[in-house]
Amino acid sequence: MRVLVVHNQLWAHYKSRLFSEINRSLKENEPESDFLVVQIALYEASRSVMQSDETVRYQYPYQVLFERSLDSVAFGERRKALFAAFRQFRPTVLNITGYFDWAQVLLMFYARIQGVKVVISSESSSMDHNRSNIKESIKKFIVSRANAFFCFGKSSAKYLESLGVKPSDIAVRKAAVIDEEYIKGQYDLSRAKIGVKTGVKRFIYVGRLAPEKNLELMIRAFSKIQGENWEMLLVGDGPSRSSLAKLAEELGVTAKIQFAGGVAWYQVPQWLAKSDVLILPSKSEPWGLVVNEAMVCGMPVIVSKTCGCAEDLVKNGVNGFTFDPENQSELEKAMDFFIRHTYDITPMGKESLALIAPFSSGKVALQMVKCYQKLEQAS
Repeated sequence: MRVLVVHNQLWAHYKSRLFSEINRSLKENEPESDFLVVQIALYEASRSVMQSDETVRYQYPYQVLFERSLDSVAFGERRKALFAAFRQFRPTVLNITGYFDWAQVLLMFYARIQGVKVVISSESSSMDHNRSNIKESIKKFIVSRANAFFCFGKSSAKYLESLGVKPSDIAVRKAAVIDEEYIKGQYDLSRAKIGVKTGVKRFIYVGRLAPEKNLELMIRAFSKIQGENWEMLLVGDGPSRSSLAKLAEELGVTAKIQFAGGVAWYQVPQWLAKSDVLILPSKSEPWGLVVNEAMVCGMPVIVSKTCGCAEDLVKNGVNGFTFDPENQSELEKAMDFFIRHTYDITPMGKESLALIAPFSSGKVALQMVKCYQKLEQAS
């Protein structure tokens, strides 16, 4: 068996963790197999700050086609390089990581003509963007040419099914993974340094400070229900930082809101360790991996219903709450619950640990390998 994965950018740390686990699982379960990840480019322009970051290293065989940003690689360049890599490696199973790139789509069509089995990894859901009938028809045709699918969670699986994919062809339904061992390890180290947290409690948001993240509503909600010993921590940077700071001042909560600025992904656990409840209030979010990060650290979460992870990872009243991102009072109610019931934070955090367990990178990688094996045997 020869498995070729096509991925957009090398500097995607959680995907690298998954590829490392797939490589390890293949060596254990299919020792005669060959595995290669073709990375189209080094990074996306919006994530260029990550390009030289090698604090955490992952081990798996890969080839970078273009030593520059993904955004600078033209369609013709991608197509030519991908076809060349395909012909050189001669895979029996091809795993593309999206049907939005026509270079990958053409490679998929070519692979099928050559008798190669094709897997599509999908993160899309019906909530991502406004859809048009023409685009949906094209997607239906594209997905009809694949043999199997890996999905981030229920929302992406349902979307594929709406495009005509058979439920039985969705081999993996919990592919939204993080490096849970590293995140939890760093969180525990940070907590040990801090010691037992007493007194101040904190809500935390981690991500870009941008309009689509709905942070203005979150700050307004906090100003309405702020508890005497509760603060809010925003970890990240972006175009909305100054306007959000001004809003906090206008609402009289500047002293209770801290803007930590942007941090590297591996530093996030240090900030989670200083906090108690994660909030992800986005108006739209394909998934929201920061929710995974908080949950593997044993934290309860408050998540917008329009985040892709909400249906899989949040059980209302069990490990947190979901809310309508257009309804401030719903968010206020969820936040107020933790202010009034601080004793529920720890037990609800334990429920988060149970809910996130199936999204283990090792478990998911093994499911993917079993899918590759099944497709190979069916050839």
